[in-house]
Amino acid sequence: MPKLTIGLVLPDVLGTYGDDGNALVLRERARLRGIDVHIERFLLNDDIPATCDIYTLGGGEDSAQLIAAARLNASPGLQAAAADGRPVFAVCAGLQVLGHTFRAHGEEVEGVGLLDITTSPLDTRATGELLSEPTQAGITAELTEPLTGFENHMGATVLGPEAQALGVVTRGVGNGVPAGAGAAATAAPSTATRTDAKVDGVVQGSVIATYMHGPALARNPQLADLLIARALDVPLAELAPLDLEDVAQLRRERLAK
Repeated sequence: MPKLTIGLVLPDVLGTYGDDGNALVLRERARLRGIDVHIERFLLNDDIPATCDIYTLGGGEDSAQLIAAARLNASPGLQAAAADGRPVFAVCAGLQVLGHTFRAHGEEVEGVGLLDITTSPLDTRATGELLSEPTQAGITAELTEPLTGFENHMGATVLGPEAQALGVVTRGVGNGVPAGAGAAATAAPSTATRTDAKVDGVVQGSVIATYMHGPALARNPQLADLLIARALDVPLAELAPLDLEDVAQLRRERLAK
């Protein structure tokens, strides 16, 4: 029987918007396929190991971001896991903290540096439904279904040349800057269909990050299954399909909004 360990990183710090639910979704979708899976919670005073099969990080406010960045830099197991190709899924504040720099309480703060991004404040808070079409960049090449979530953030995130977008936005704000802004103008064309397109999220190496709450993996089962497949080192198509009408109904309702 396959086994998986899901690392829920700093849920006591980055747990403002219910993004802990992403780990729960991964666990249940894996269990329904007969996989032996459990969640390990790594709190603020815990060391973060590099041995989990999947990692998830959630959202939080400015103070939480400062605390999370300091802890992740002091206990760099997440960085080592990503370097080893283990999938990492980060949402909102988690996305910003994994970049080079972000702003908190009016100051520029050094992030973890896993993602080639920088984040500065938007003029107006982005709130509401967020819908995008997957770019199929990097490890998301097998994604075919629209991505849906709820955004609530003040971040304008610029992609550097090593980063690619997760989705091309068809509704909402997403990263808050065009795909071709900053150094990303020289990136691979798969970051978006046009350099002036609005985009959401980041794909770089084994890291997938987004501004989608929801929790995002409850609203995007194909994305959840992609993370499971990456952790098992199998193609997405090899995962046994799950016929879950309540999940399908939720997705239909959200896509119709």
